[in-house]
Amino acid sequence: MADMKTGVTHLFVPGPTNVPEPVRCAMNVPMQDHRAPDFPELTRPLFTGLKAIFGNESGRVFIYPSSGSGAWEAAISNTLNRGDRVLMSRFGQFSQLWADMAQRLGLDVICVDREWGEGVPLQDYEHHLRNDPTIRAVFATHNETATGVTSDVAGVRQVMDAAGSDALLFVDGVSSIASIDFQQEAWGVDLAVTGSQKGLMLPPGLSMLGVSAKALEAHMSSTMQRCYFSFEDMIKANDAGSFPYTPPVQLLHGLRASLELLFTEGLPQVFARHHRLAEGVRRGVDGLGLSLCAVSPEWYSDTVSAIRVPEGIDGAEVCRIGYHRYRTSFGGGLTKVAGKVFRIGHLGDLNEVMCLAALSAAEMALADAGAKVELGAGVSAAQTYYREATSALEAQNR
Repeated sequence: MADMKTGVTHLFVPGPTNVPEPVRCAMNVPMQDHRAPDFPELTRPLFTGLKAIFGNESGRVFIYPSSGSGAWEAAISNTLNRGDRVLMSRFGQFSQLWADMAQRLGLDVICVDREWGEGVPLQDYEHHLRNDPTIRAVFATHNETATGVTSDVAGVRQVMDAAGSDALLFVDGVSSIASIDFQQEAWGVDLAVTGSQKGLMLPPGLSMLGVSAKALEAHMSSTMQRCYFSFEDMIKANDAGSFPYTPPVQLLHGLRASLELLFTEGLPQVFARHHRLAEGVRRGVDGLGLSLCAVSPEWYSDTVSAIRVPEGIDGAEVCRIGYHRYRTSFGGGLTKVAGKVFRIGHLGDLNEVMCLAALSAAEMALADAGAKVELGAGVSAAQTYYREATSALEAQNR
């Protein structure tokens, strides 16, 4: 008899994340004319809603039909010039890819390398900024998805101000925005990038770029070549409620539904939920006697936990067993941490019991891969925390 696939395959990678049913249903609409006179009724509220998500008051947010990498390129090519000196740091796969893009686009990159498990090095940034007034831009990865590390973006702006730097601040918020507190205007972020497939709970295919008033002004003197990602083309079309090319209309309908879910829950509550769920996963990891790739609590991410596997255990094998034997997808370790970690994504549309399912599957996959873990220890630790946290939340809301 054929193996019957009942139930669902559980998705606990840090993106794409689970798509809520209201969002899936919202995308199930007939094709429509994106040049129709009433199309702006769909698009204009999206730009307004995204500005609230970013915390962008005086600038604007662009929506590109691309992955987050497209918005990375748009941010650079619309505001900087070839040969501009920029300050970056590498401490994971995605901060590494961003630095590679900057170099390939012709920027003069000062790159500070840190241990994979740490985040943006504020002291190193301040040192470089004080000693090199030619730095035109500073880049910071808010949440490094490969290692489960969150950095202090407000702190980056503080050291920039302390050093007297007038550089632009670029932030990769792909796995943080809409899940972890982010305040573009208040933190002085000039260009902020995210993607549809993370905290916004959509399929991949859209990137969003929050642009400050200062960055819009810098755009006027940028001479880098661009076409598809041109701010000029986007501004002209967006002001009319349209796009300079055919947009993915179904994804825009989904975005409207996801924004409604986020605003109904309330952004502070969304951030608190992510912290609560992440802390339960961390308690579970500790209960199993394992540790995180993030080297200390100051770096812990509320959207993804990269879990170090015991000596002699292959993290890729844990992921393989989890997928094939228990129909659960975990994120694997990337490049420098390949085989050394596996990742549990805990962002977007999820709750306590879903996180317990992730821990349960992880325990079984670890044990099957040969790790000496006590089955149930991680789940039990997380259950205890979730019960206490849920009781405290209910008491607070009475």
